[in-house]
Amino acid sequence: MSAVIQNRTVSPIPLVFVAAVISALLSGCQSIPLLSDNQPEHIVWNSKPDNIASHEFNLSSDQGIVGTLASISSRENDTLSDIGRHYGLGYNDITIANANLDPWTLPAEQTVLLPLRFVLPDAPRKGIVLNLANMRMFYYPKNQANTVLTYPVGIGRQGWNTPLGQTQIVAKKANPDWTVPESIHREHQALGDPLPKVIHAGPDNPLGSYAMPLGFSGYLIHGTNKPYGIGLQVSHGCVQLYPEDIEALFNKVEVGTPVRIVHQPYMATWQDDMLYLEAHQPLDKWEKQQKQLQKDIRKKLQQLANEKQTTVDWSKVERILQRADGVPTPVLPDSADLPELVADAVQLAHPGQFYGQPVINELSDSDWSILAANFENETDAQKLAAMLNHQGPPIPARKIAKDGGFQVVAGPFKNKKEAKTVAQRIKQNFDMDVKAIDPKQTSRN
Repeated sequence: MSAVIQNRTVSPIPLVFVAAVISALLSGCQSIPLLSDNQPEHIVWNSKPDNIASHEFNLSSDQGIVGTLASISSRENDTLSDIGRHYGLGYNDITIANANLDPWTLPAEQTVLLPLRFVLPDAPRKGIVLNLANMRMFYYPKNQANTVLTYPVGIGRQGWNTPLGQTQIVAKKANPDWTVPESIHREHQALGDPLPKVIHAGPDNPLGSYAMPLGFSGYLIHGTNKPYGIGLQVSHGCVQLYPEDIEALFNKVEVGTPVRIVHQPYMATWQDDMLYLEAHQPLDKWEKQQKQLQKDIRKKLQQLANEKQTTVDWSKVERILQRADGVPTPVLPDSADLPELVADAVQLAHPGQFYGQPVINELSDSDWSILAANFENETDAQKLAAMLNHQGPPIPARKIAKDGGFQVVAGPFKNKKEAKTVAQRIKQNFDMDVKAIDPKQTSRN
C-alpha cells in the first residue's frame, strides 16, 4: 500500500531501513575533553511476577550461562522496542527472538519472548567484556565477587566498526561536551546537516549524560539521546548504552577497569548437566568467516561433549545455527527444543506502562502539527506513527481515521520553527516531503 504525501507517492518505510535510521544523524562520537533518567527496577521474579532479573546475576566460578527465558502478552500500541528496553534488551535481542512479529505493530494478546538468558563470552571474567556479535556487555565488578552485570549496547556501523582487542577505561565524565571529529563534520556537511565544533551537554548531545573514554584513541563507552538505537549498529565506533544503564555502570566502574572487546557469534557451555548453544549471525565485517566460525563451534561442542562422555544432536545444532536467534538452546539428544523452551518461559504480567515508553500529548486546534502521510491501511499508518515516536529525539505522532482512510499526524509543536525543524528531520530520516501545518490555516475536524 502506498501513501500520497504532498501530491507525491511514497512506499511504506521498510523495516530494515528504519532500523538503520532510528539513531541515524548525530549518532557518532569520537572525541571529548578528558575533563538522569531514573533506572527501572529489576527484581527477582516470584510465582506471579510482573518483572524479572535482567541485569545483575549471581555467578559461580564454573557457571557459563545466566538468566532465564520469560514471556509477556502484548497490549494494543505496544512495540518490541518498548518491551525490550523495559526488560534490559536491545533491538537486536528482542527482534531476532521474535522474528515472526512486526516490531512496530504488535497485535493485542500476542506472546512476546523475552530472551533473558545469556551465554557468557569465552574471555577472562575481569572488568568489562563486550561481545560485538550479540551487542551485549558483561561487567564483572572487582568489588562484587561472583557477580556479573549485563547490558545491551549499540555499536559502530559498517565503515565505522568498533575495534576488537584489550583496552581500559581511561577517564570518566558526567555531562560531557562532544568535540565533533573532522571526519564526522565532513559526513554531516555532505548530508546538508552541518554540526558545530562542540556540542555541549544537554538533550542534543549524542553522548548522553555520561561518557567513559577508552584507551583506544577516539572511542568511548557512553549514553545516548537516541535510546532506540541500542541493539543496532548505529554509532561511529563508540559503544552506547541506554541512559539508565550507563548511569548504573558509570557509578560502578573505576578508571583503569580493563575492557576486552570480542566478536563471538557462536557460544557453547555446560549448565546443570545440559550442553547449550547460543547462535547469532556474524556481523558484516566477519560474514566471510561464517563457515570457519561454525566449524570452530562444532569442534568446541564436540570437546565439551567428550568431557562428559556424551553425544551431541548435530541436526539440532544445524537448526540452531540456521535460526541464529540468540536463544540458548540445549543440544543433547532428546533435549528441549525452542517450542518447549518458549512454553516453559516465565510468564510475566504486563506492567501497564513500559519504562521510557513514549507518551503522546493530545493535539489542540491551536497547536502546530505535521501531516506526515495518508494511508488506506490502518496497519501501515500505525507502523509509521510508531517509528516516528521512536526516533531520537522522539517525534510525537499518532494515526487518525480520516475520510475512510488513516492519517499520520505529528505534533503538537510549540511554534512554526519547531515544526519546520521536525519536518526537516523527517525528510532526512525517511526521505518524505512533509510540511508544517499552521493552526490558523487548517482544521483537523
